[in-house]
Amino acid sequence: MAECGGLHSGSRRHTMDKSITLPPDEIFRNLENAKRFAIDIGGSLTKLAYYSTVQHKVAKVRSFDHTAKEATSDELYEITMQEEVTARLHFIKFENAYIETCLDFVRDHLVNTDTKVIKATGGGAHKFKELIERKLGLRVDKEDEMTCLIKGCNFVLRNIPHEAFVYAKHADSEFRFQTTQPDIFPYLLVNIGSGVSIVKVESEDKFERIGGSSIGGGTFWGLGALLTKTKRFDELLQLASKGQHTSVDMLVKDIYGGSYGSLGDRREDMAKSLLHMISNDIGQLACLYAKLHSLSRVYFGGFFIRGHPVTMHTITYSINFFTKGEVQALFLRHEGYLGAIGAFLKGAEEDNPNQYSWGENYAGSSGLMSVSPDMNPMQRARSGTFDMLEMDRLERKLVNLPLLQDASSYIPDTVDLTEDALAREYWLYCFEEALDGVRRGLKPVVKERKVNGALTGAYGSLTVRSLLDTREHCLNEFNFPDPYSKIKQRENDAALKYYQKAVQSLEELSWEERQFALVRGVLAGNVFDWGAKAVSDVLESDPEFGFEQAKRQLEERPWLVDSYDEWFERLKGPPHKCALFFVDNSGVDIILGVMPFVRELLSRGTEVVLASNSSPALNDVTNGELQILTESIAAMDPVIRAALGEDRLTLPNLCGHLTSCVHVLYRLDKVLAMVVRERKTDLVIIEGMGRAIHTNYYAMLSCESLKMAVIKNSWLADRLGGKLFSVVFKYEVPAAGIDSPALTPS
Repeated sequence: MAECGGLHSGSRRHTMDKSITLPPDEIFRNLENAKRFAIDIGGSLTKLAYYSTVQHKVAKVRSFDHTAKEATSDELYEITMQEEVTARLHFIKFENAYIETCLDFVRDHLVNTDTKVIKATGGGAHKFKELIERKLGLRVDKEDEMTCLIKGCNFVLRNIPHEAFVYAKHADSEFRFQTTQPDIFPYLLVNIGSGVSIVKVESEDKFERIGGSSIGGGTFWGLGALLTKTKRFDELLQLASKGQHTSVDMLVKDIYGGSYGSLGDRREDMAKSLLHMISNDIGQLACLYAKLHSLSRVYFGGFFIRGHPVTMHTITYSINFFTKGEVQALFLRHEGYLGAIGAFLKGAEEDNPNQYSWGENYAGSSGLMSVSPDMNPMQRARSGTFDMLEMDRLERKLVNLPLLQDASSYIPDTVDLTEDALAREYWLYCFEEALDGVRRGLKPVVKERKVNGALTGAYGSLTVRSLLDTREHCLNEFNFPDPYSKIKQRENDAALKYYQKAVQSLEELSWEERQFALVRGVLAGNVFDWGAKAVSDVLESDPEFGFEQAKRQLEERPWLVDSYDEWFERLKGPPHKCALFFVDNSGVDIILGVMPFVRELLSRGTEVVLASNSSPALNDVTNGELQILTESIAAMDPVIRAALGEDRLTLPNLCGHLTSCVHVLYRLDKVLAMVVRERKTDLVIIEGMGRAIHTNYYAMLSCESLKMAVIKNSWLADRLGGKLFSVVFKYEVPAAGIDSPALTPS
């Protein structure tokens, strides 16, 4: 959101807005690179959509040629910062009172666009057609409103995790966000504008309006204005939020007699009663259609809802009451943009936007807030009248990991910070402190988003993962592509020098001793994590702290979670066909911990797929770095060299699938999914505190899985009944009787 102030809007200006400012870097971002436009104009809000290209700095690694005579560096690879162009969708929402000023601004800042048409939808598209064509010099091409709405709804449900939420008024967390479903169809969309349209959606292009009602937002506004003498829709909603409908409703006690308390503000009570009546009626109508068509998912949208708590609560109550909990009332974080998104997609069909996946850019999006400024004065003071959504295009589609036992029930986060107050307080403090080590200038940006997320669930459920993602988005947006690049380079170079010695030491052990040493090596390697403050403090104060010291820091068995005996017994059996290994940190972790473990798997006859981040996050090893490191290890290790040559060890070249330091298994590059299927993967190994504990700890897979991590956070260790450097070693066999150890506070 952006602060508005500066350009006077004369006699048309809003009663609460003295002026607005439209700074291009704050609202209409990248407008100079805009390629295509769409617009959705409703009764009071305009939603403008456009496509642009964005330049970002990216960190690239390139191996040095040490065979060349002029080679002078001992470093394995060099790091260069390059400009990369990516596609971005922008959606801006503002009040119709400012449409002329905004169109002027867009016209004045267009530079490179060659488009001749603007797709338009919404009731105001005809009303403002002449104005748009005159101001922008573009031909208005009107699209069917319902078609655009459905296209937009499908798009956000597919591409934005935690887009849908259940509203629970009396819960600790009012917003309960739903995990993205692998199959979004079928569903019922109840769009509430002046009237109500009820649409059954069966596929991307198959939908049908199966019902509706003339009693909707128009009824509420018309009767409400007569009863309360209010002049604005937002004012009527504000009155309703303060009223008590029982003070004016006819109740059972009115028929049989009863006591009456003192009456409050009659206007507020009447507004609340009217809102309650209409919301209840819509809820019951939606229930009947949902049951008639055997649908369990019902999404509500439209200007009538606009994030208003009383409306959402009443509809939710009605749905629960009439279906006895069999049908859920679901709301959308970005329901106000559905028409604009759909209109844009109609205009971009030749570019096949649905063949890609898109991700919400937390650094440039406003998040979940009410668009009614009266109801949130603090938001109004900070934000003015504008709301924004930005989405970045990924190179390929993201899909579910095929090995998930039930993708529809997969929840990637172990703890929801929105509901856990103590955990939330601690982790917000941690992230705020950690920012000082990267860039003090980023602190206000991320701090604002963290606090907003904690209070309102602005970007979905508040979790350690979402905080990490927000941090990475902000770093990328402000051109800090890889703050740990030099640290990683230094530690990779140092760890490689000890690889052969580490392997030789392992080969001198008996088979039984070696299996335990390999596991202990992975755990010790995972200690080297610059994302953990306790570890970074040690590494900064003691440069000599090394692999052997890390081993001595580890908790002795029995570990906090200890399935090693079961794993050891499994190793006595036949080898696995293929292991998918989600790796973690650079340096000691990947080189001295993971690679010897991988080497043992290969020696047993197991193929190995190494999955790493496609772009930097903290000190995690990236795919580009891993390729160079593996080639270097292969040059000194015949087992790794042979496995690479025979394609038994593979490092898929992934695009945009793992850009976070925590991996969610429903948003993976489709290339990785194909490799997993083709190689008949029967073992998944997940390493690291972020990957194996903060996320995926409870992930149920259809094959064997191994989750390994060292607790490198004193608070978390204490919370789980352990201590610093406690070990989680969790081996699971699907539906085979090995109990899953619970990871809960002691």
